[in-house]
Amino acid sequence: MGTILIIGLLVMVILILLGLIGLVYQRGKIEAKDIEPAVSKAWRESGLERSVGELTAHAKDIQETHRSVDQMLRVPKERASLGELSLEMILSDQLPPEMFGMRERVFDGKVPDAHIKSTVGLICIDSKFPLDNYRAMVESQEPGQERGFKRDFIRDVRGHLSKISDDYVCPEKGSAEFSFAYIPSEGVYYFLLTDSDTYALLHDFTRKGVQVVSPLTLSHKVELIKTGVHALKLSEEAAKVKDELLNLSRRFSAVDNEWRVLYRTHLKNAMGKADDLDEAYTKVREEFDRIANLSEENQSRIIA
Repeated sequence: MGTILIIGLLVMVILILLGLIGLVYQRGKIEAKDIEPAVSKAWRESGLERSVGELTAHAKDIQETHRSVDQMLRVPKERASLGELSLEMILSDQLPPEMFGMRERVFDGKVPDAHIKSTVGLICIDSKFPLDNYRAMVESQEPGQERGFKRDFIRDVRGHLSKISDDYVCPEKGSAEFSFAYIPSEGVYYFLLTDSDTYALLHDFTRKGVQVVSPLTLSHKVELIKTGVHALKLSEEAAKVKDELLNLSRRFSAVDNEWRVLYRTHLKNAMGKADDLDEAYTKVREEFDRIANLSEENQSRIIA
């Protein structure tokens, strides 16, 4: 996008420059023989020649990069590696490490390209989408051959999705009720959605638990899965707090019952006994005081 903008600006500058030269020529201020040297001088001094050269080199680099990627996509093994790499980048950018795994054994010895730990089980992801016949179909120049390659491509896709369904949609073994077939190409994904034959195929396998996803749609689904896991964790934390509060309530009820028994029975009885004892003590004390007073009076009489 940036390269296209720069080229557009350069073209505008060149057109403006040529327009100015033409205007000067029409007014008779420059001879025809002087136009070419003037244009050459302006071209050199403006730095446009250097900029165009740099853009040309940049365009060649882009072309070489595109050719390298194109060659990678033509080789199934390298295409699979590219698919796994882009898949891992999406998952690692959006999920914490404990929520996903790459090329790890899951169940029955199966090793998907990736899996996500969700609230509904393991979501397995396969990234080895068959594209050879699709590429042949796109590059074909004859309608008859194109139809044949398309038929073969649909056959490849059906077989691939069927294998994913058999291998990775196993809720009884801990998987989710669906899995993902990842295509590292928005163009191929768009074709599958817009072509009536392939769309019907995708719709059929979606009901069987295999969802075909592109980088953009996978990113969207991963965000939804992460939100679900986060909501579950919040729910589990809320349930844990609720259980702890209920446990605390039960313990408080037990303490309350013990306190009521202690206060209403033992303490009240003890307080009653204490009152009786205090009353008896008071009476005994008064009796001792009376006897003491009598003893003092008798002693005084004897002395007198």
